[in-house]
Amino acid sequence: MAGIKKSSLITADFEVFGKVQGVFFRKHTQKKAQELGLKGWVMNTPQGTVIGQLQGPHNAVEDMKIWLQKIGSPKSKIDKAAFRNEGPINNTAFRSFEIRR
Repeated sequence: MAGIKKSSLITADFEVFGKVQGVFFRKHTQKKAQELGLKGWVMNTPQGTVIGQLQGPHNAVEDMKIWLQKIGSPKSKIDKAAFRNEGPINNTAFRSFEIRR
């Protein structure tokens, strides 16, 4: 993403495919996002995926994207992670990173 400063705030929606339900994926996602200082949310879908939204500093969002693609919770098996609606924002729309049900 050319022209975006590393310190500026960005947003990204995500969807993670694979064995990501029933393996504490949301809880671990929330913990990792909080460690990185990110705001947003995560929830399960009826299709067996996990979706959510990340908001925060560019480098923290990039770190979280790698975590969602390659690491996840200890018992998860990630097939792929998709990201969309990425772009700069002026401020975060959320106060914390929450698990939605």
